[in-house]
Amino acid sequence: MSKILVFGNSGSGKSTFSKQIARKLGLAHLDLDVLAWLPTEPPKRMPIEESKEKINDFIAEHESWVVEGCYTDLLELLKHEASEVVFMDLTVEQCIANAKSRPWEPHKYTSKEAQDANLDMLIDWIKDYTFRSDSFSYESHRRLYESFHGKKIAYTENQAHT
Repeated sequence: MSKILVFGNSGSGKSTFSKQIARKLGLAHLDLDVLAWLPTEPPKRMPIEESKEKINDFIAEHESWVVEGCYTDLLELLKHEASEVVFMDLTVEQCIANAKSRPWEPHKYTSKEAQDANLDMLIDWIKDYTFRSDSFSYESHRRLYESFHGKKIAYTENQAHT
């Protein structure tokens, strides 16, 4: 039974890696982006308690899973359930290159054009990763990784195959 948390900066390859490992191992997949935000303009974070309910529904429904995201506050809710963690610890430059070449994410954007219109903001967000001290920061991801006592791995390069 695998219960895997995958985290890192935006553009670090979390989604690509998680989808590959879910397919390979037959795991349910959850991208925390789909339950971390309210459907508002501009986007606003969903209250943690509401996100927690949705996470609990997901893990109750699935015995084995991979959950991915950059939200340490939400990942911490799953840490005690996880059998392993994967820290996508790529450089900011690698994350920017990945963001520039990412395919359309229809679960996040209505079109590829809408996604691309958000690219400059995303690149600025990626650049701030090591300077922030919030739930999305390198500091909080490193702390989560170091505090986990099960199986763990940190990748510093893109993962072509899992």
